[in-house]
Amino acid sequence: MDFALNEDQEMFRSYLRKYLDKVGQTKVAREFIKGNTNEFTVVMNGLAELGATAINIPEENEGLGLGAVDLVPVFEEMGRVVLPGIYLETMAFAVPLLEKYGTEEQKAKYLPDIAAGNKQLSLAWLEPVKDYSLDQIECAVKEEGETLVINGVKELVPDADFADAFIVVVRNSNDGLSLILVDRDDELSIRPQKCMDESRHLGEITFDEWAVPKSQLLGSWNQGVNLLEEGILYLNAGLSSLLVGGMEKVVGMATEYANIREQFGQPIGRFQAIKHTIVDMKMDLEMARSLSYYASWTLEEMDAEKQKAAVYSARAFATEAFIRLASENIQIHGGIGFTEEIDCHLFLKRARFYEHYLGSVRDYNELLASALGWNKNETSKNMKAEKVVHGQ
Repeated sequence: MDFALNEDQEMFRSYLRKYLDKVGQTKVAREFIKGNTNEFTVVMNGLAELGATAINIPEENEGLGLGAVDLVPVFEEMGRVVLPGIYLETMAFAVPLLEKYGTEEQKAKYLPDIAAGNKQLSLAWLEPVKDYSLDQIECAVKEEGETLVINGVKELVPDADFADAFIVVVRNSNDGLSLILVDRDDELSIRPQKCMDESRHLGEITFDEWAVPKSQLLGSWNQGVNLLEEGILYLNAGLSSLLVGGMEKVVGMATEYANIREQFGQPIGRFQAIKHTIVDMKMDLEMARSLSYYASWTLEEMDAEKQKAAVYSARAFATEAFIRLASENIQIHGGIGFTEEIDCHLFLKRARFYEHYLGSVRDYNELLASALGWNKNETSKNMKAEKVVHGQ
């Protein structure tokens, strides 16, 4: 494949960059941290007018009918400005699953509104004092006629206060897992939770005999594991591009500062220690970019096993590299790198936020090893690695 975006994708990227530069780049995240979320809402409306929320939605559902690779420039540009929100969860998790497994009623209910920028979906997976292993899911659902009744607690739900609906991972009475679409309601109990990355909001949702129509079941009963596995591939491919965008900005910041900050009468960028560090940062960036492009490309062109290897390698490498680059950026900036006046801390906090999001780097490395067949005792280790996603 050609490890570069085509002319149309690059042109769309330039529109997005001009728009996000015009609204102040990281200013939106900074206002979001202060509690002023109005600017974020305005920016998301602007991105919707540019078509960013319609990219991978089918044309029959009022979208543009494009693919996962066409989302890459959007994710990268959002990563460059550490934009808050659940665009990632909506476009790279909810939309692919709704498109493939949603009923016609569900598609008509959600996809046109997502395309217009009027609706966003989040993922309610993690439960208190649990990890992402699905065998630990206790949030229960039971059938009562034409109604599904949910009981349980989900925590660390991304931007629960902004989401219009949630895809909730639940356990059936026959011990299988399913996904339920739950619309936001004023009576739904949502408690804000603190987050190290203050440009992201998290929430705890309590379902107490919460009833939804049976038509809100996404896919079939007991199909939750397969849906999650597929959805997580799309989400992590998108996340890799988001991380690449952040890395690109960090490398730019470090290079610019190294060229203007003088020590002993010359820019610090002339010292080998700084010069070599920036070269290493640039190499990590380009490696992560190639891996993320390939990961998104495999979602449309390759079989499931090759998709897993590509996506898990991109996710694991980009996550570690982003943390490394954001940390080096602070070191290059010296003392001011530790202050809140400049943006270095925003990128390091965002990098750390994604370090354990939907599994740790170690988890994804194990999944990658299984996908590549590197395990000596492949059967037992595959079972261990798949537990992260499947919980089985």
